[in-house]
Amino acid sequence: MDAFARGGLRFDVVDAGPADGEVVLCLHGFPQDSAAYAGVLPLLTARGLRVLVPDQRGYSPGARPRQRRDYALRELVADAVALLDAAGAPRAHVVGHDWGGVVAWALAAWFPERVSALTALSQPHPAAFQSAVLTSTQAVRSTYVAAFQLPLLPERLLLAGHGRLLSASLERSGLPAELARGYAHRMGEPGRLSAALDWYRALPHAGRVGPVDVPVTYLHGRQDPFYAPAAVLGTSAHVRGSTFRRQALGIGHWVPELAPQAVADAVLGAVGEFA
Repeated sequence: MDAFARGGLRFDVVDAGPADGEVVLCLHGFPQDSAAYAGVLPLLTARGLRVLVPDQRGYSPGARPRQRRDYALRELVADAVALLDAAGAPRAHVVGHDWGGVVAWALAAWFPERVSALTALSQPHPAAFQSAVLTSTQAVRSTYVAAFQLPLLPERLLLAGHGRLLSASLERSGLPAELARGYAHRMGEPGRLSAALDWYRALPHAGRVGPVDVPVTYLHGRQDPFYAPAAVLGTSAHVRGSTFRRQALGIGHWVPELAPQAVADAVLGAVGEFA
């Protein structure tokens, strides 16, 4: 399967590994795409797992609606459920980084019957994040979110000079230059950056993400500039399942790109324990 459809939209997807393997669903963040998991994917398929990595709403050329409400969290989660349905997967081990982590947390909270276990990368539980905005440095770390609410200006600035500012910003946050340039280049596709920013602009429509009952492994970088320690440490309070593991890595924000073996090990551990 190289694509699936929902609501008249067509989503590109990488579908690798044996068709009868246990399913792992990997969700990318901003401004990534399925390439974020390029290092993780072969480590999982080599162990007999079927790995699904979609280019999510706004990132797939055939899935770029123009209304910001079309990027509300419930739509993003419904896309993930539609992919599992199209793949014939009643359940999956779900992995999510950054915005993909928000989708993964919500998927686990709202559709626990579809999630065998959750591996969250970088992104704290949304409720822990929101609490930290009021009690820690999180608001300062998230000032870019407010800037992204402006119409048109963020697109013009980030894409100027063939994405020079976007690429440089990604490099400063710890992403290797080649990967930063690749993400910035692909953001130059017509409508792609505006659609990606609409994930942020649709935040008023996000909805509440409650406690999670499925097993959770949470991997985060100690040098992540985007998340305050209060959000990271507060995440465990929103996991009601019997299993919550947190692992701090000696890196920054870009966990799937910089620590693919650690991600694969976390997923394989969950598969072995929570099949």
